[in-house]
This record gives sequence, structure tokens and C-alpha cells, in this order.
Amino acid sequence: MEEKQGIITDIIYHNEENGYTIAVMETSDEQFTAVGMLPENALGNTFLLRGAFKNHPKYGEQFSFTEAEAVLPSSADEIEGFLASGAVKGIGKKMAHAIVQTFGDDTLNVMKAHPSRLLRISGIGKKSLAKITESFHEQWSFAEVSMFFQKYGIPQASAFRLFKAYGADTIARITENPYRLADEVRGIGFRKADQIALKLNLPPDSDMRMESGVKYTLGYYAGDGSTYLPKEKLCEETAQLLDLSRSQIDDVLVQMSVDGTVMQDHINGQDVVYLYAYYEAEKKTAGNIARLVSADLKDLQTDIRSSIDMTEAHTGIHLSEEQKKAVEASLTSGVSVITGGPGTGKTTIIHALLDIFDGSGFKTLLAAPTGRAAKRITETSGRQASTIHRMLEYARGEEESMAFGKNEDEPLQCDAVIVDEASMIDLMLMRALTDAILPGTRLILVGDSDQLPSVGAGDVLRDVMDSGIAGVSRLTAIFRQAEESQIVVNAHRINQGEYPDVNGKGSDFFFMRRNNEMQMQDLIVQLASRRLITYYKDLDPLKDIQVMTPVHKGNVGTQALNQVLQQTFNPPSPKKQEHRNRGRIFRTGDKVMQIKNDYQLPWKRIGDAESSAGVFNGDVGYITAIHPEEERMTVLYDEEKYAEYDFSQLDELELAYAITVHKSQGSEFPVIIMPLSWFPPMLATRNLLYTAVTRGKRGVVLVGSGKALKAMVDNDRNKLRYSGLKWRLSQLAPLLEQDRNEQK
Repeated sequence: MEEKQGIITDIIYHNEENGYTIAVMETSDEQFTAVGMLPENALGNTFLLRGAFKNHPKYGEQFSFTEAEAVLPSSADEIEGFLASGAVKGIGKKMAHAIVQTFGDDTLNVMKAHPSRLLRISGIGKKSLAKITESFHEQWSFAEVSMFFQKYGIPQASAFRLFKAYGADTIARITENPYRLADEVRGIGFRKADQIALKLNLPPDSDMRMESGVKYTLGYYAGDGSTYLPKEKLCEETAQLLDLSRSQIDDVLVQMSVDGTVMQDHINGQDVVYLYAYYEAEKKTAGNIARLVSADLKDLQTDIRSSIDMTEAHTGIHLSEEQKKAVEASLTSGVSVITGGPGTGKTTIIHALLDIFDGSGFKTLLAAPTGRAAKRITETSGRQASTIHRMLEYARGEEESMAFGKNEDEPLQCDAVIVDEASMIDLMLMRALTDAILPGTRLILVGDSDQLPSVGAGDVLRDVMDSGIAGVSRLTAIFRQAEESQIVVNAHRINQGEYPDVNGKGSDFFFMRRNNEMQMQDLIVQLASRRLITYYKDLDPLKDIQVMTPVHKGNVGTQALNQVLQQTFNPPSPKKQEHRNRGRIFRTGDKVMQIKNDYQLPWKRIGDAESSAGVFNGDVGYITAIHPEEERMTVLYDEEKYAEYDFSQLDELELAYAITVHKSQGSEFPVIIMPLSWFPPMLATRNLLYTAVTRGKRGVVLVGSGKALKAMVDNDRNKLRYSGLKWRLSQLAPLLEQDRNEQK
């Protein structure tokens, strides 16, 4: 790494959001263009830059630096040059000369520690002194912040975000409580903040360390699907994390409960601890559902059986008795669930319900958790569906929060809400959804409860089903047309613990044996890029064939597969811009996936001047442009939405040539390819294989070991999620039943 020290003599470009700067630097013997992170007041300052010269295809040779240290000018000439540059407001060339003539090499020390002495200079009064002093201190504050954080390995982009939040108080605020870093700065987790705190000699048993450790442990499990933890487990794991005693963690939980950071409760005979937001959301959701269940429903124009008969006659739909019972349960319940595997007629029931509601003059809203799922139900039903977020009119709230235009104060104006792919709804989204639905509105949840649960915390669909509070219809019969698909038949076989039938004549379900992971990887690349588009001649290999895998690491994990598939589908070219981020290369034309909900990320629809916000976990798009000089990247979603990513936000994106099965939820692909190797038992499960198989519409190709396939079918373990919604609803169910009986 090369070092260059000089004065920033010109600013060509500066991004206020992340500090990315294109500047001209002048050293004692050369002048050159430098690109990297600098404070907005870098002009006229001296910096020590660390980086390397690179040849930009458009802008020529540039010094690309990754570290920048502000250097105080030391000689009188350097100080005068700095002050004369205009970097300090209120000082021009003439005044800069007068100040340095008076104070010499001690000028900067005077300005920093004894600014009142500047009043001796002709032309500086009390008002101008205040302006000069404020500007000078602002100049050097970020330099101090940046150098402070560099010692602890915190990148300048993160230091810049901190400085924008706290200003000159940044170092004091972080020194006082380093765990702010974990809470308030994206990309700096608890472990990094803890390292810094211990280097700052914060006591290992300080309350703020223990509180941050508790939040980290609860947050880790929330990220894995749990809304709470048993108290004993929380204390044990946090104590192990911090190398402290369980009794110390128990003690700090008392104060955290008083502060409202956590909530302690008693569920199913067990003491449990929630992050307060999840406790509040769980209680509120349970209350909302009970309110919808107990409300009087708007009457249909005719009785239910007549409505079903009229719909069959009107639409040509023929409902089985099982389907008719599901329709009836949905029409008579404030909250109902329709669940079943592929080919059991869930979509047909949605069509029938829409027609019945139309016949009674009802307004019905149709939604799904993801854009892909909403688009699919729009295509199959012929009715406009939206994401739940859009239906609730997502509005910008504070960072990382969900704020919606439709809520308790501004509820949805409708008579029925049908939500497809409901297994994907997590607790926070269910709370927002039920907040916005007026009592008397029918809420109908449609989904496959045997698929993997939501990525976010909670087990909403199964909790609602198992609580006894809602009308539940379980569809088991496979319709004749669906029986013709081996994908559908094998999905049900897998779900029942039976091994799939593969490679039959005219089959759409294939199993290709390979002995080791490198052979699996090679075959997957061949299938995705060449062999399958020969078999399915109308497929787009990039958009219509999806590789999915249970794991991130290893030769058949997403990381390795994305590298080889990127090289195959989108190799490097002088015509393509690219950017390296955390060991990954993003390139123009790459297929990418958003891996977290970002409610703030702006996007524009093609042909629409106004911008909207919000890109969500699991959305798949394509990189259309990379702008290295502006440190941003453009991704096209749904063939119409352009989202702009700052380079500091790229931890929200992954290459999507290969994705995890978890990330495939809510999506369907014409063809899926999945490796079968020896995966960790918690991932190599029956319901993960079942979920993967049900993502394929026209073809499923499994590549790997027969023993691994059988082991997955035999492994009926489901990852334990701690969720209290079922318990809370089951406590309310008898009360509602009693109330209904009394009303009769």
C-alpha cells in the first residue's frame, strides 16, 4: 500500500451521504486525482492517504485510497496556505497572511485552544471570531473522529455516518458507551463493539456491556425466528458470550425490564424474556385477531350454499366437497386459514371466494408477502394483487422501522382481505396487517403450513392454525390435472415421509447421481447454462432456471455456486463496470437478491417521475449500472423499478445465480436445480426439501447422493422457534367461544 501526503487543492465531486470524494491532491513534487472517502470540508487540508494508483477506463490514472488521515500543517507556509484556501469560513488570503505573521508556527494551536487571541488581528471582531472558531472546529472534528476509529479498524464510511449523527461529540458519545456502535451503525455488530469497549478499559461486568450482550443474544435468536427466549437459556448463553456468571445477567435483566428494553413473562409454565418490541407486537397481534374473530360479519346477499352454487354456475368452477367446506369456513369466520400442498386447489378456492364476494357487492383486497407472489396471484386470478406492504401504504418511518399509511387510525376500507403465501408472514408484518383491518372484515390466510416458516421472527400461520381460534381448512385431495405432474406427486410423497419417484418417462422430476461436491458443481453449471435449455427450448436460462441450495458455504453452497455461475453467465469484460465488496464482485448484468427489508431504499418506476421507497427481503433484480466515481449501483426489479444503492449499502445484496431455499419462499420458477450433499442436520430436513421441490413449476432437478436424498426425507426435525402467539391466542379462544355461546 502506497502513502501520499499533500494538500487537497480542489474538490471535483463529493457525496454528502457517504463521503465519497474525487479530489485533486498536490504534494511537494506532483499533482494527481485521488478518489476515496473524505470529509466534506477537506478542501485546503493536508491528508496522508494510503492506497494505490489505478487506471480508470474513462477517467485515466487515479490514486484510489482506502485510508485517510488528516495532518495538521506544521510550517507557517503550510498553515497560511491552509487558511488562505477558504477552508475556514471568514478567513481570506489577506487575513490568513496577517494571522500567520502574528502567531507563526503556533497559529493552529492558538485557533484551537485560545481563539480569543485572534481578536488582535485587524478585521476580526467578536461576530467574525465566532464564525471563524465554529468553522475551524468543524474542520478538524471529523479528522479526529476518523483517526480515532481507524485505530479500532472501523471503516471511514462508518465513522462518517457516526459523525453525521453526533458531530463533534462523536468520540465522547462512543467512549461513554461503545455499544452504541452495535445499535446505531450498520455493519458494526456486538462483537466488534465489545472489542472496542474492552480496549477502552470498560469493565467486563459493566451494566452497559451486559445489557448489550442480552440484546445481542435476543436479537440473534429473533433473526433465527424466535420472538422470545426462555430466561434460563438467555442467561446461560449471554453469560457464556460475556464470560460472566448467570446471576449477573439475571440481575441486569431486572433493570432492563424497568427501562422497557425487555419484557419478562410466563408462558406455558416457563419464565421467558422478550425484546420489548416483539412482546408488544405479539400481544397486539393476538388482541387484533381475537377482535376480528369475535366481530359480527357483513351478511352475504344469499345463503352460503346458494352463493357457492351460483359461483359454480357463473364461473364454470367445480368445487369438491372439501373445497366447498373451505369456502364455507372462510365465509363464516372472521379469521380463517386455508392450507394445503401443491395441486390441492387453493387457487381455485380464492377464485370462488372472489366471485362470491363480488356477487354480494363486497370490496375485496388481494395481497401476498412478496412482489413475486403478488404478481403470480394476479396472473392466476385475473385480479390485481399487491404486496402487503403496498396494500398497507408503506410510509417512511425511522430507520429500520415499519410505518404504514393504513393502520388503526386509517384502516383499510374493505369487506374482505385474502392473503396468499401466508406461511411467509412474520410477527411484525402480521401485527401491521391486523392493525389495519376493521372488525367485521373477513381475513382469509391461504398458504402451505408444511413449508418453511417466515424468514422474520414468529411462526404466525402455524400459531393461528394450532391455537383453535380461527376456522381452519386443511386440503388433502390432489386434483387429477395436478396428479399428472410428478413434481406435485413427489412433493406430497416427501411431505408424508416417502421417497420420491424420479426419472420416469416424460417426467418433470429428475435425480442425477454424483459422487462428490465438485462433480455436483460441474453438473449444476452444465444444466443451468446449456443442458436444460436444450430440453426446455423456451426457457431463459438466467431468469427461468434457479439454482437453490440449503447452505451458504462449501462447494455446493451459495458462495461457491454464485462464483462459478457468475463466471459462466456474466464473465468480466472491458465493457462491463464492476465493484468488489466484501470479497464479492458485483458486475453490470449480474442477477442479485435483496437479503433484508430496507424500508428507506428509494426507487423509481420506469416512466414515473415520482420516487417511492422500500425493497424487501427476497426481491430479485439485475444490475443495470455501476458508477464507481459516484460510489453507487443501479438495480432493476420487476422489470420496471430502478433502485439506487450507495456502495456502503451493498451488504444488503447478494448474487442470486444460486440462492438458499429459505430465500426462495413465495417464489415459483419454471425449473429449479438443487444439490444434495451431506448438509448439517438442522438444514437437511424434510420440510426444506419439500419447500424446494414446490418452488419448481415445470421441472425439478436434484443433483447428488441417493443417501443424502433419503436422509433428508427421513429427517422430520424442524428448527425450534420460540413463539408465544399460539399460547396467547389459545388463552383467548375459550373466552371467545363462551361469548359466542352466551350470545346464542
